[in-house]
Amino acid sequence: MELAAYKQKIGAYIDAHAQEYIDLAHTVWGYAELSLKEHKSAALFVKLLENEGFQVQTGLCGIETAFSGTYGAGGPHIGILGEFDALSGLSQKAGALEREEIVKNGSGHGCGHHLLGAGSFAAACAVKDFLAESGLPGTVTFYGCPGEEGGAAKAYMAREGLWKQLDCALSWHPGDTNELMTGTNNSCTQVLYKFKGTAAHAAGNPQDGRSALDAVELMNVGVQYLREHIPPQGRIHYAMVDGGGLSPNVVQPHASVLYMVRSQRVKDTLELQRRVDLIAQGAAMMTETTYERIFVDGTADLLPNTALEKVLHANMLATALPAYTPEEWAFAEALKKTFPPRDELPGDAPKWSDEIRRFVQEHTEGGARAINDFVMPFCSSNEFTPGSTDVGDVSWLTPTSQITAATWPSGSPGHSWQNVSCGTTPMADKGMLYAAKVLAGAAADLFADPALIDGAKAEFARRTAGGGYVCPIPADAVPYVIED
Repeated sequence: MELAAYKQKIGAYIDAHAQEYIDLAHTVWGYAELSLKEHKSAALFVKLLENEGFQVQTGLCGIETAFSGTYGAGGPHIGILGEFDALSGLSQKAGALEREEIVKNGSGHGCGHHLLGAGSFAAACAVKDFLAESGLPGTVTFYGCPGEEGGAAKAYMAREGLWKQLDCALSWHPGDTNELMTGTNNSCTQVLYKFKGTAAHAAGNPQDGRSALDAVELMNVGVQYLREHIPPQGRIHYAMVDGGGLSPNVVQPHASVLYMVRSQRVKDTLELQRRVDLIAQGAAMMTETTYERIFVDGTADLLPNTALEKVLHANMLATALPAYTPEEWAFAEALKKTFPPRDELPGDAPKWSDEIRRFVQEHTEGGARAINDFVMPFCSSNEFTPGSTDVGDVSWLTPTSQITAATWPSGSPGHSWQNVSCGTTPMADKGMLYAAKVLAGAAADLFADPALIDGAKAEFARRTAGGGYVCPIPADAVPYVIED
């Protein structure tokens, strides 16, 4: 049978099992488990992998909710990456056009990782079927990667060298465009600072108190002054984890703040993190408090791979895009009215190419359309975007590439209630299944023509010739679960 016929069977396989993958995504959406706490979600994936005949490993690299499912033998060995963690504070009723929490202050899938995990699982199942039908040599592994939003499991796995066993890795991410994920981004670290002081009556004997909250506030002020002196692409963010209690008439004996530090290269992030550490030390000295420094996670910058991007983009063009009903368009248009209009065109590629900008201008009516129902033209770039992802750590150990698929309306803000609301709609389901077909089709191309992998590896060698992977995770760090 010709490869084209096998790839048609891949699409048919995913369509035949579509409801199973949709049910998986919706169930994980309902679990809405936070980073490194995804026990129900992980157990469901593991059960389904076992049912499909994959060889399953759990507790990968010592992480409770990390797992893998492998099928096949020999090379090439292709990894498909899946995620399934949610975000705090984004509980939201499905299909709603206004903010409506299901659980007060609960969590929700504002980044669409329920779709990411289920779509990648669907792709892995289709590839397994392809390998069995075609008789081609090779191995496919689905990786359940927890804690992308705060835990960076892929980076911990990278520290252990896990990704070196792969010939390449593929992934995708929900979004508002059908587009290659190219270019590079920021590396980052997250560190929790837990200050301890001495309680006292704030009016009766304040001189005996040593305020941990004062230390946190002084640290925040110090970092504010540091922001003037960081690299142009650097970012420093923080969240108050513990304010010391609810009684203002007590000198707070404990308080904690979580910092995320970003810069493009790992070495620059670690240098910036060193300066933040010094500010914490100074704040403790000024308040005569002590503090515990807890490393939470860190990620590397992305290393693009044009060779793999070409394979993925060819499959994006070859795979039928979702068709939307009038009702689905109406919902997208109504949801689009709930968030501020975006001044720029959707996607990253229009920022880097005038030709693509004109294409997108035409296909979106200047950005006015509610759904981006087209494939972004091919664009491979080394351009920079300020976000971070632990897929970057994978990309420094094996050739890696990703796509985005439209699963919510154009311009929907990242990490928003709108994304959660859209997360179980037909638009989200269709985008997930489209992504699964693209990933599976790309994997089939790579298995059928290992020279494509050879090209990706040659490019990877060129890009890493100036220096290899610098892991942002200290040797003694362990995955840390931040409690609510």
